[in-house]
Amino acid sequence: MHYSYYKRPLLLLLIVYLFVLAFFYTPRPGKHDVSHFISSQEVTLTGKVVGFPTLKKNFHNVILQVQRVDGKKAAGKVYARFENYEPRWHETLQVTGKLKKPYSVDVYGNFDWGAYLASKHIFTEINVSRAETVSGPSWFFRGIYRIRADILQTFEQHFDRSLSAIAGGVLLGERGEMDEQLYTDFQDSGAIHLLVASGGNVGFVTLVVFAFCALFGLSRKKTVFAALVIAGIYTLIAGADAPLTRAYFMTVCAVAGYFLYRNSGVFQGLILSCLVILLFHPSALFETGFQMSFLATLAIVICLNNYELPYAWPRWVKFFVQIFMATLSTQLVLLPVFTNVFFKVSFVGLLANMVLVPLASVLMAVSFAFYVFSLLHIGFLLKSITGACLWVFKFLVESFAAQSFASVQAAAWRSGWIISYYALLFLLFNLPQKPFVKKTWKAFCLVAVLAPAVQFIFFNAPTAWLMSEWNKNSILIRMPDGTRILAGAALDSQKLARAVLKSGGRKIEAVLLSDNSAAQLKNVAELQAQMKVGQVIIPFENTWPGEEINIKDVTVSTQWGILQNRHGELWTNRGYGGKQDSVSYTLTHAKHRLTLAGNGRFVIEKETVLENEMNHTRRIKW
Repeated sequence: MHYSYYKRPLLLLLIVYLFVLAFFYTPRPGKHDVSHFISSQEVTLTGKVVGFPTLKKNFHNVILQVQRVDGKKAAGKVYARFENYEPRWHETLQVTGKLKKPYSVDVYGNFDWGAYLASKHIFTEINVSRAETVSGPSWFFRGIYRIRADILQTFEQHFDRSLSAIAGGVLLGERGEMDEQLYTDFQDSGAIHLLVASGGNVGFVTLVVFAFCALFGLSRKKTVFAALVIAGIYTLIAGADAPLTRAYFMTVCAVAGYFLYRNSGVFQGLILSCLVILLFHPSALFETGFQMSFLATLAIVICLNNYELPYAWPRWVKFFVQIFMATLSTQLVLLPVFTNVFFKVSFVGLLANMVLVPLASVLMAVSFAFYVFSLLHIGFLLKSITGACLWVFKFLVESFAAQSFASVQAAAWRSGWIISYYALLFLLFNLPQKPFVKKTWKAFCLVAVLAPAVQFIFFNAPTAWLMSEWNKNSILIRMPDGTRILAGAALDSQKLARAVLKSGGRKIEAVLLSDNSAAQLKNVAELQAQMKVGQVIIPFENTWPGEEINIKDVTVSTQWGILQNRHGELWTNRGYGGKQDSVSYTLTHAKHRLTLAGNGRFVIEKETVLENEMNHTRRIKW
């Protein structure tokens, strides 16, 4: 791919737009958003079903595009749960229920349901008590919905839950109620992307149509028309979400180029589709799925175009080498994203995808063929073959995940290292473009060196995260030299471990307990099983008020518990009663000083009390 592609106005426009969104855009409800109608009373709203419903714990969950609330004009989306009704895609419904804000607990490094919905520009939920149809979907969308439902039902009827989930995931991106352990195995083996209907699926369908049309000698015009129609229908059946829509748009570009005997400009199609999606849905930028899909596709396009294989190589060799290159480029470009979201790295991913990606294509074809045969009442001819393919696929995923080095705990990357990594990776992907590399390698290497340096010098102040989950509190401290101290272990140990990993470390130098309650001691013991923990300071056992402890360059002074009454006034709980008495700690490092008090509920910096926020993480630089 010629480096002139990087000078195109559309790409430059997208880069500028991405920076504007990243620094200045925050998903917020609009003026007429349905969230403004939240009250303690039930409301009646009218909305159109967006996407296919998902079955979760006996509820059919779906997103509604709101039109009216209690007869008043409204807009926005609502996440709706139906207990005794199965909504249909593109159906307009009138539903009754109580609106509420999505459940949101923002514990640093942990999944936040409210933030997840906000990234999809949804700020309201409703548990539907009554639903009735205002207008059904058109015949076309009814057909699409029935085909999808029938495919999934066919799998469920003929295979056990795990195998039917794999079939639905590989073919349509709908894995249903997959066992948690099997889902984890897909993550650890690096094959989780195969359970999501993606651009590869759209491309595979298009190629199959081309091959089928070639068998019957159809003209180029008829072949192009058939490919676009069938690929478009598949995109709709699979959900028509952002990755699929983008992939279909790129397919249109590629197929149009084939018809016109011109270069399809897949790179340009990717950039244009990304820009269009973000113009209509800016919040998509903050969705992990969107980020991973765009980066993976971009990496494959650049890498496969730049690293061309010798013409003389046999086709089967080229096939497997291209799979390796696509897998390697995807793994490399997604490494920071995957690490910062899942806090793990899969070292078997390359090998696993070399085997599983081709098998997934076979499985996709066999699964669909089995469905077609079932419609013709001859599904028994392919049932054993399909079941065997699914079983082998599952066995391989579990085998790869079972390797001792399959999944390794990894700490999140900080911004400076991410910038440095992508600068060097972009240079690596473009090495075959020697004129481009010759002109730019110094600039990219300079960025790779300066980004971490700037972060360390200017953005490395001591930081405290005040984490709250209802009445449970903990404080995580990160010092400039990377020392991490945890004050209080009231939160769940897994959540505490994820917070430490999110801060960029895999070790806690010390845990300072504010009291010696059994709950905190239990959480510390569980935390020690998940990561390396240094000193565990238990009040009235390892330390008493008035004593000091040195943790590397940090001096920790123990003092009687500083608490706060309902009026915000501070008071000190002096004396030892022998049972769950609390203490406070003052951390001193160079010119920095911070007191951790109130059993992790607030800190004191220069006589200023900084409290945490209920179900939220407050970040403080001191």
